[in-house]
Amino acid sequence: MHLEVGYHQLNKWREELCGDSIQIGREGKRLVVVLSDGLGSGVKANILSTLTSKIIVTMLSGGASLVEVVETISQTLPVCQERKLAYSTFTVATVEDNGQAEIVEFDNPPVVFIQQGRRQGFEFREYELAGKKIRESKIKLSENDYLIMFTDGIVHAGAGGILNLGWQWQEVADYAEKLCASGSEAQDVAKWLGAAAEQLYEGRPGDDATVVVLRGRESRAVTLAVGPPLDPEEDARFAQTLAAAPGKKVVCGGTTSKIIAREWGEELEVDLREPGHLPPTGKLQGVDLVTEGVITLSQAKQLLESQEPLDGFDGASRLARILKKSDEINFLVGRAINPAHQNPNFPLSLGLKSQLVRELAQQLKKMNKKVTVEYF
Repeated sequence: MHLEVGYHQLNKWREELCGDSIQIGREGKRLVVVLSDGLGSGVKANILSTLTSKIIVTMLSGGASLVEVVETISQTLPVCQERKLAYSTFTVATVEDNGQAEIVEFDNPPVVFIQQGRRQGFEFREYELAGKKIRESKIKLSENDYLIMFTDGIVHAGAGGILNLGWQWQEVADYAEKLCASGSEAQDVAKWLGAAAEQLYEGRPGDDATVVVLRGRESRAVTLAVGPPLDPEEDARFAQTLAAAPGKKVVCGGTTSKIIAREWGEELEVDLREPGHLPPTGKLQGVDLVTEGVITLSQAKQLLESQEPLDGFDGASRLARILKKSDEINFLVGRAINPAHQNPNFPLSLGLKSQLVRELAQQLKKMNKKVTVEYF
């Protein structure tokens, strides 16, 4: 099982920065997600919530106990003397690889737990820790289960306008249940909840509002074969490793695709009809995508970094979409040097294939992907 995380944020009307912050961390096989709401709005709230969420995720990822974390937060962010309120509220969810989840809440709306399409209640305990009233609960997340966290900007949506008392927690939970009934992705559920809140605010949010959704589902894997092996004697093992890999398969590079086609006994086809400035893609039985090598990889990396919509049909856009939707990404990198890359007119950054793969791997790790690289 893989835990995907989706989120959506609304800034308070006329504020450039959101006063809510989200931090996601992984320590081994444990996922840590923190949602924090800073007091007020704008720059001050953003700084306070960011500081709170980063302290929590860093300490928990480093093995600190909950007591140590809350004590540190209490000492770092004192209570506002004027309003007698905490400078920042938070919700923390830590989830082990077996789905065991621990949820800690301080002054944020209670989380919503949806199991197999139906909202479920669960036990919790409340206690005081370092001067703060904490609510703690433990649940088990399985495939097709959702855990939904949100700040009070969601339940305040519509208050004094379309809805006299705002979007009540029960109403938010009921709508979330409908959204999750069809097995929607976490990002879609978060986006739809956020869009509903924005409509209730009539496009002018009176408070920062954030939704974070965790969803359990089957892990998605992809394996990329990039470049031919240094020793031609390794071609067979290289092709066998790709054939045995789970999930989707991608081959990058003309020579590489010819090696895979030869070793698999399949015919390689090149589609020259594709529009665009990038090299064309190919077709090979048993492979989900066949592309040119370093130019396409470099462009895919830039697309992932830009965070723009990946709606193109060229090889780089299709590759970027596959990488973005995958959880486990495995690179099989051949170390043979392409003679074309030795051309002095060829861009240096594109000629360094191994460096490009390392940079792409780092970018994917920042996106909370599990990445492995194997050289041939």
